[in-house]
Amino acid sequence: MAPRSIDWIWHIRGSLQLAPKQSSDDAFDKLAPLFRLTGTSHERTNDTLTFRKTGQAAQDKMSVFDGGVLQIEKGAAGSVLRYQLTSRALMFCFLAPLLFLGFAQLTVAVVELQIPSTKTADKSGRAADASKKHEKKDAKLLQNPIDKALGAPAPEKPKKDGAGKSKEDDKKPSPTSAYVFAAIFAILYLVGRILEDLLVKGLFKRRLLGL
Repeated sequence: MAPRSIDWIWHIRGSLQLAPKQSSDDAFDKLAPLFRLTGTSHERTNDTLTFRKTGQAAQDKMSVFDGGVLQIEKGAAGSVLRYQLTSRALMFCFLAPLLFLGFAQLTVAVVELQIPSTKTADKSGRAADASKKHEKKDAKLLQNPIDKALGAPAPEKPKKDGAGKSKEDDKKPSPTSAYVFAAIFAILYLVGRILEDLLVKGLFKRRLLGL
């Protein structure tokens, strides 16, 4: 069993006060239709109901949950329904941002490793460009007057370093996509964690009231 300090990530817990004089049998009878759906199996022992879901249909209002325990506790102020539900979907949405952040950090590390080799290549490229420019200048100075008179094209100007650099920068891996996906899944988890808590509590409350 996972410690309670972290199992809140994929567990949803809550409680509902039962109507005065409402028995455990009456409460579970009203909740029973929720556990008679395709892919759902359940067992009831006295005041405890345990259920499991496998291959649940999308129409199932509790399809996000994979199992759970519902228990009715009797107290001086009346009976209380306490529930604890588990969801692998919530766990996935919680872990996905961490996975994508790991990809982003890996991408950053790869880019940093490529920087020294890029600098070396730039230095050698600049040296080569300088020698080519020198050769072209010499070629221009040594151009045959006859060729020039016949309209022979002058040597082409070397391309600017900026154009080559921009193309190389475009080819470098970027962590931006990983950060975007991490943010998307983080938002999905926060919204889902809050929303599913409210939805299941409202669902149980309506059933217990016979609505």
